[in-house]
Amino acid sequence: MTVLLLAALGLVASPISANAAVACEVTYAKAWEGGTGFGGNITIKNLGDPLTSWALTFAFPGNQQVSQGWTANWSQSGSNVTASNMSYNGAQGTGASWSIGFNGTFTGTNTNPSSFAINGTTCTGQGGGTTQSLVVSPTSVTVPEGGTATYGVRLAAQPTGNVTVSSTAGSGDSDVTVTGGSSLTFTTSNWNTAQNVTVSAAQDTDTTNGSRTISVASSGLASVAVTATEADDDTSTGTQSLVVSPTSVSVPEGSTATYGVRLSRQPSGNVSVTSTAGSGDTNITVTGGSSLTFTTSNWNTAQNVTLSAAQDTDTTNGSRTITVASSGLTSVAVTATEADDDTGGGNGGTHVDNPYAGATGYVNSDWASKASAEPGGSAVANVSTGVWLDRIAAIAGTSSAKGLAAHLDAALTQDAANGSAPLTIQFVIYNLPNRDCSALASNGELKIAQNGLNRYKTEYIDPIAAILSQSKYSALRIVTIIEIDSLPNLITNTNVAACAEAQSSGAYVQGVQYALNKLHAITNVYTYIDAAHHGWLGWDTNFGPSAQLFASTARGATAGVASVDGFITNTANYSALTEPYFTINTSVNGQSVRQSHWVDWNFYVDELTYAQAFRNRLISEGFSSNIGMLIDTSRNGWGGSARPSGPSTSTDVNTFVDQSRVDRRIHAGNWCNQSGAGLGERPRANPATGLDAYVWIKPPGESDGSSSEIPNNEGKGFDRMCDPTYTGNERNGNSMSGALANAPISGAWFSAQFRQLLQNANPPVS
Repeated sequence: MTVLLLAALGLVASPISANAAVACEVTYAKAWEGGTGFGGNITIKNLGDPLTSWALTFAFPGNQQVSQGWTANWSQSGSNVTASNMSYNGAQGTGASWSIGFNGTFTGTNTNPSSFAINGTTCTGQGGGTTQSLVVSPTSVTVPEGGTATYGVRLAAQPTGNVTVSSTAGSGDSDVTVTGGSSLTFTTSNWNTAQNVTVSAAQDTDTTNGSRTISVASSGLASVAVTATEADDDTSTGTQSLVVSPTSVSVPEGSTATYGVRLSRQPSGNVSVTSTAGSGDTNITVTGGSSLTFTTSNWNTAQNVTLSAAQDTDTTNGSRTITVASSGLTSVAVTATEADDDTGGGNGGTHVDNPYAGATGYVNSDWASKASAEPGGSAVANVSTGVWLDRIAAIAGTSSAKGLAAHLDAALTQDAANGSAPLTIQFVIYNLPNRDCSALASNGELKIAQNGLNRYKTEYIDPIAAILSQSKYSALRIVTIIEIDSLPNLITNTNVAACAEAQSSGAYVQGVQYALNKLHAITNVYTYIDAAHHGWLGWDTNFGPSAQLFASTARGATAGVASVDGFITNTANYSALTEPYFTINTSVNGQSVRQSHWVDWNFYVDELTYAQAFRNRLISEGFSSNIGMLIDTSRNGWGGSARPSGPSTSTDVNTFVDQSRVDRRIHAGNWCNQSGAGLGERPRANPATGLDAYVWIKPPGESDGSSSEIPNNEGKGFDRMCDPTYTGNERNGNSMSGALANAPISGAWFSAQFRQLLQNANPPVS
C-alpha cells in the first residue's frame, strides 16, 4: 500500500491554531509489520477547544523512518515526526476523533513511540502513549435469568507475541457464571479485534437481582472488573409470560418495522406465539413472524415480527393494534402507527430506512431497448439498472441517451402505472476531477489542475441537486451511488501521480463531502458511497484504513455520518457473491486457503462476507447501525460450463482453490470486460443480513473500456487491462488481463459481452 511520497512532494506543515486550549488523546497502533517494513495507524481525539488546524508531533525511539503517509502532511527530521492537517481536515471540534496513517521502514527493534503532542501540547488522554492495557467494554452487564450477556475484550496496543486474557468469576451471586471466552488469546494480528466473553445466569425461583464481579486479567497488566447483574424474571409464583419490545412501533409508509418477542422463562416444551392484526388502519399488516415457535433452548432469544405499511395517497397517520398471544398466557398489545410520507399531491417525501424495501425498480428504456435487441435479451430487459451520470453532458442528455430530468420523468410515468408500490431509481454520481486516477479506461473530463474541483461543484453537482430537488419528483426514491473507486484509491494507489494529486489536494474528499451535503439535503434522495470490493480492500492493511477514511470524510460533511445511507461493493466488478465450495477458514492438507495464489492472504474469498464484515467495521467507526450495504451483482454470476459443481479433491492448496472457485478470472485484480463472466443474482431487497439490496448498477452489456485506443470526446483513455494481449502488472500479479477482444470505450454497448453474460448467467435466465 503506497499513499504519499514525502520527498517527492516537499510537504510543508500547516499553520497552527494559536489560541485554542489544547487537550488531546492519541492512540498509536501498528497495522502490520514484516521484514524491515511496517505500517502505523494513529487515532487522535480532541479533548480541548475546537481546532482550526493541528500538527501532531512525536519521536521514534529507534531508527524508524516514515516513507509514505495519508490523511496528513508528513515530514521527518531525524527521529522527530510531524503530521499536520490537510486542507480539508484541519477543523476538528471538541470531542472529534480522526485517524491518520503511514508506512515506514526500520532495522533492529521497532519500538512504539511513547509521547505525542498536538500543536506543541503533550497529549495526556487515556489513549496517549502506547502502554499496553486491557480494553473491556462494557464493564457492567445485565444477564437475563436463564439467559446470557456478553462483553468485549481487546488490547490497547499491538503485542510482541501472544497474550492470554482470562475472565474469572469472583464474589457475588453464584448463579452468574462465565460460560464462554474465559480464556482468550490475542496475537500480533488480532489484538485490536474485540473478542466476546459470555456470562450466563442460571434459572432460579428467587426474586432478587444478584450481581457478581468478573475479573478480566492478563499477566503483567492491570485487571479490569466487570459487574454482571442478574435480571431476575421470577415472581413468587414463577409465572411464564410474553416479553415484547417495543410495544409501540412506527412503520414507514411503503416500508417495514419490527418488534421482538421472547418468553420470560424457560418452558418445559415448545410454545407457539402468534401476532394478529386487529382493529385500525388496514394498510398495516403482519408480513413476517406471524407464528413463532419457542423451545427449551431458544426461549430467551428474541424473534422478530415484521410489520408492513402499504403505500397509499392519504395524508393521515393511521394506527392498528397487533395482538401477541399464546395459549394460557396473557396477551400483549402492540400499537403500530403508519409513518405517512404523503403530501396532498403525491406519494413521496419521507426518507425510509431501506429505499429498496417494498419498491419496484426503474427500467431504463435506453438500456432495455439494446438488451431486447440481443438474442434472448428480452428475458432481462425489464430489470432495473443504474443510470451513469459520468460527465457534465450526461445531465442534459445526448441524442442517444436521456438526460437526468428525462429519466426522472420516465420514472414518474412508470410509478403512475405501478399501483401503490413506490419506485426506486438509481443514479451513479461519477465525475470527480482526476476520476478513477489509477486506471485510464474510465478517466473523466475534469482535472484538478484545471479548476476541476470547482467545476465539479458548480457545473456537475449543483445542477444535479437542482433537478433532483424538484417537488414533482418527491414521490420517487432516488438512490445515488457516489463516486466509484474514488476514496479507495487514496488508500492503495497514490504511487500513481493522479491519485497522489487527488490525495494531497483533498479533491476527492472535498468532492465527496460536497456531494453528500447537496444530496442528503433532499429528503427522498439516498446516498451510498462506493467501498470497492474484497479483492481490493480485503487485506487488513487496506480494510481498516479505508473504513477510517470513509468515516473521517463523512464526519466532515454538514450532517456528519448521518449524511450516508449506506455503502456499495463490487460496483462494475466481477467478484463472486459467494464461493460455495470453500470459505476463508478452509484448510487443505494443513494449509489455509489464504496461502493460495488466488486468495493471496486476503481475509475474504467473496463479496457477501466482505460486505457484511465491512459494514460492521464502518459501524464501529461511528456510522449508524442502520446503514445498509448494496452489492452489484450484474456480472458476478460465473455460470456456464466452466462453473465447478463441487469442491476439488486435490490436496494441493493452489489446485484445490483454482478447481473449486466459481470466480473464473485469471486473477482477482482483473476488472475489464472479463471473459467467462455471467449475469448474477437479480436485484432484490433485503437479501441477507446487513444488505439493503442486490443491485445491477453496471448495466450488463456496457463496456468497461476499449481493447485498443479509440479517440473520443468523453475523456476516456486506453487502459492495457482492457487489452486481451496484455501480460499484466503488479496489481494483477503480472497475469494476463482476461479481457474480451474488440471492446468499445467504457459505457458503450458491447454486444459480445452481453451475449456472454446472458449465456453464463447464474442463476440461469429462464
